[in-house]
Amino acid sequence: MIPLNPWEHQNAIKTLYSKCVEGVCVRHGITRMELDILLFLTNNPCFDTATDIVEIRYLSKSQVSSSIRTLEERAFIRREYAEKNKKTAHLRVCEPASPVIMDGREAQERFAAIMLRGLTEEECACMKRCFERMWENIDVYLKTAEE
Repeated sequence: MIPLNPWEHQNAIKTLYSKCVEGVCVRHGITRMELDILLFLTNNPCFDTATDIVEIRYLSKSQVSSSIRTLEERAFIRREYAEKNKKTAHLRVCEPASPVIMDGREAQERFAAIMLRGLTEEECACMKRCFERMWENIDVYLKTAEE
């Protein structure tokens, strides 16, 4: 039995994050999904395809596709194709997205500061290791359960 069940508080964590980023979305006229995609691509440059976003973030393909289309229309991202692979589009963040990304990262930092207030570096490092292990366990389970 888990003495403190963090899953009981996951909605509070989601709500806090939403409150931290909602001003960014309003200020820049973008949806939460569009902001999440921009920040994902910026924070994880080695994962740069729509498939990466869907698989790593467990988001719906249709929502990601729709948001990518809108981000392209606003020149926030562009698709690039490798010479030898014209099928896979690699998503590149473009200069017009810079103010959105800057504000989004500030919101993420504010979220982290609120969440981690009072924790030592050692406690944060331990928590990070534990969460990484849990996410690996979840990922392996979900991928094998799908087969």
